[in-house]
Amino acid sequence: MKFRIKKNDFVVVIKGKDAGKKGRVIRVFPETTRVLVEGVNFVKKATRPGKMDRQGGIVSMEKPISIANVQFFCMKCSSKTRLGIKKMDDGSKVRYCKKCGELVEEK
Repeated sequence: MKFRIKKNDFVVVIKGKDAGKKGRVIRVFPETTRVLVEGVNFVKKATRPGKMDRQGGIVSMEKPISIANVQFFCMKCSSKTRLGIKKMDDGSKVRYCKKCGELVEEK
């Protein structure tokens, strides 16, 4: 399944406990339709002592959230927006902001 949200896109969370938070997409999980967003959806996890971590204890970590709960954030018009796809003259496809028409550069 193809998604319009890609790695390194700047997104805003529109649903859930972190609604309104913004961050960059670190990784996309297409098989589970989830994305890992920087600084969003922190959970606490209890870890056992091991070879690497002698102490153990409670660790705070980021977890993926559903791709349906995030929306692309356009830096030019500084609002959340949907993405469209245009076919250029040379045959390549590019994503663009549907509000301001700005092309989204691939990183």
